[in-house]
Amino acid sequence: MINWIKHYWRILWKPSKHFSLAFLTVGGFIAGIMFWGGFNTGLELTNTEEFCISCHEMKNNVYQELRGTIHFNNRSGVRATCPDCHVPHEWTDKIARKMQASKEVWGKIFGTINTREKFESKRRELAEHEWKRLKANDSLECRNCHNFEYMDFTKQGQRAVNQHSTALASGEKTCIDCHKGIAHELPDMAGVEGW
Repeated sequence: MINWIKHYWRILWKPSKHFSLAFLTVGGFIAGIMFWGGFNTGLELTNTEEFCISCHEMKNNVYQELRGTIHFNNRSGVRATCPDCHVPHEWTDKIARKMQASKEVWGKIFGTINTREKFESKRRELAEHEWKRLKANDSLECRNCHNFEYMDFTKQGQRAVNQHSTALASGEKTCIDCHKGIAHELPDMAGVEGW
């Protein structure tokens, strides 16, 4: 085995007898473009609502909840899809989130949430993971669409004005602190501080 590895290692570092340096450079460049194009295409295909709800766990649970919220149907016709709220828009943040989400695929593979009962038993744990993530990134996904600077406080209710202006002034709170359950049903919040 060691001799086999040494043999192929020498081949990799030996100058090419049959191809010019220019051919290898151009070929490597073209292969890189093809890899990058394929990688980005795959990344974007997994960043669609259709992909997210292709699992019956998502389609029959959280997607059905989303359909009844203002983020799905509203007077302006602007609709948030799964990736809008669960995947950052910036490339590096998106890659980090996709790597994090690859761990969540285990839930699909091993059937830990494949029934409504199993999903409900894990709902609070799943929600707390998302709340923690959103708290850590200052509700980045929310801020892709909602921004304090562009809010017209004169068109908000008094309670909303008080909360938003206080949050804006203090900088200590983020969207998820007050808006848990905005697009999905809340889990059992018994024992959670402030509920």
